[in-house]
Amino acid sequence: MLNRINTLFPLWAVLFSLLAYYFPAAFTGFQSAIVPLLSMIMFFMGLTLTFDNFKQVLVAPKPVFIGILLQFSIMPLLAFLISYILSLPADIAAGLILVGCCAGGTASNVICYLAKANVALSITMTMVSTMAAVVMTPLLSWVYIAEAIDVDYMAMLLSIMKMVIAPVLLGLLFNYFAGPTVKRLEPLLPTLSIAAIVAIIMIIVAVNENKLALLGPLIFLAVALHNGIGLLAAYGLSRALKLNVIESRTIAIEVSMQNSGLGVALALKYFSPLAALPAALFSIWHNIVGSIVAAYWSKKI
Repeated sequence: MLNRINTLFPLWAVLFSLLAYYFPAAFTGFQSAIVPLLSMIMFFMGLTLTFDNFKQVLVAPKPVFIGILLQFSIMPLLAFLISYILSLPADIAAGLILVGCCAGGTASNVICYLAKANVALSITMTMVSTMAAVVMTPLLSWVYIAEAIDVDYMAMLLSIMKMVIAPVLLGLLFNYFAGPTVKRLEPLLPTLSIAAIVAIIMIIVAVNENKLALLGPLIFLAVALHNGIGLLAAYGLSRALKLNVIESRTIAIEVSMQNSGLGVALALKYFSPLAALPAALFSIWHNIVGSIVAAYWSKKI
């Protein structure tokens, strides 16, 4: 029964997104629940990990290096090319490029977990890309949109520590000291995680409903192309660089799922509300696409 529910994850993501879009008032009041829900999922992830998982990543850092390289090369360049080819208005183009210049988002860790990819690699990449973004996001924004920006990445790192690292570490410790209990709970964890990520998607859709109503087909196409091509390019290049299938899937998810929340904040601060629309749509779109990819790849181990 649980496997059946888990297999239909993409369907739940789409159906409940539509529900939230048409009845946003029922869900907007739960915006403050996004961080606790995300932390809960991270705790569930930690329960499935061991310290050896992270040791393996640190002993063989090649996938992390390749992932970070692809993160800050594929997504900014792709956003620039899509903006040029589709002749996007200046503010919309700036917003799309800004999302491409951001680090990987924490939602990628959830999708990697559900896709049965390498969660330890995903979490490590999120942390390393966030630290690298202290330099890379302002630099790339200057290169591609000729606009230097100042980002409070210390606050962002502390936020990731609270939302991601702390609950994962707690789960790791719980697994270490209470392994038999965790083993009994393990069959429930994917279903609970799916319920939580669907709830997060619903809240994001409801909160951005008015912005989504303003989005035209061209902006939707730009965001879909950015996310989809980024996913395929990162996977293809990872395989070409001799990484295994699981590592390549992990990097593809991590690279294609940007920190769109930061993209919204930076667009509002340095450009305009219009520039924030691509990031707002990206935050919804990459979760839905990610859920579909996770459901497919989880069956292709």
